[in-house]
Amino acid sequence: MKTEHPNIVEFEVFGDYALFSDPLMRLGGEKCSYQVPTYEALKGILSSVYWKPTFIWRIMDVRVMNPIQTEVKGIRPIKYSGGNDLAYYTYLKNCRYQVRACFAWNDNRPELCGDRNENKHHCIARRMIEKGGRRDIFLGTRECQGYVEPCVFGNGAGAYDDLPELGFGLMYHGITYPDEAYSEETRGRMTARFWYPVMKNGVIHFLPPEECPGQKPLREMPMKSFSADEGNFIGLREFGEVE
Repeated sequence: MKTEHPNIVEFEVFGDYALFSDPLMRLGGEKCSYQVPTYEALKGILSSVYWKPTFIWRIMDVRVMNPIQTEVKGIRPIKYSGGNDLAYYTYLKNCRYQVRACFAWNDNRPELCGDRNENKHHCIARRMIEKGGRRDIFLGTRECQGYVEPCVFGNGAGAYDDLPELGFGLMYHGITYPDEAYSEETRGRMTARFWYPVMKNGVIHFLPPEECPGQKPLREMPMKSFSADEGNFIGLREFGEVE
């Protein structure tokens, strides 16, 4: 899934609070944010800005602009059994990040090859960044509202520009769904990915999903169908794939 031509987008995302937690540990109870955003969280933010099943967003780098700070809040989440209970959530606060990303064609969607117009999608993505995105932006969870605006990656002073290296240990990278499978092992199932991120002078360079050292199959899952017959992606007619 390599990009044949440069289609890089750069933007800044910011918000008062963020909660980048491991989804495997978010079934209930108290939640605690990672110190930095995950690959999956940034990919979700960019997908809220602009996304189509024709391509897959690839997060390349994130730059931490503000000091890493946390704040604990008492929350009363609704219990599945009824009522609610007191829990303490640990949020990041005063968050600001610069992000650099690109996209690659989704080889799992050959029926959408008629929509593989790189210049079109690149221009739309940059325009949507300027507009603040097509959908609401969240920094990890629904209660953490975020905002995006265009930037030049590397411009401005960051809080950790002078810190040579900082490791974060084993960390959740993201989930590979069947729609974005890159190997026989990830085809037809949901797979969680893990890696060891290192921040150098304020910048974390993300490994591509297929290069993550930790791959954990979670369960079998069929690939979502985008069929004009089912009425869930009538845009196929735009590409001349159906009558």
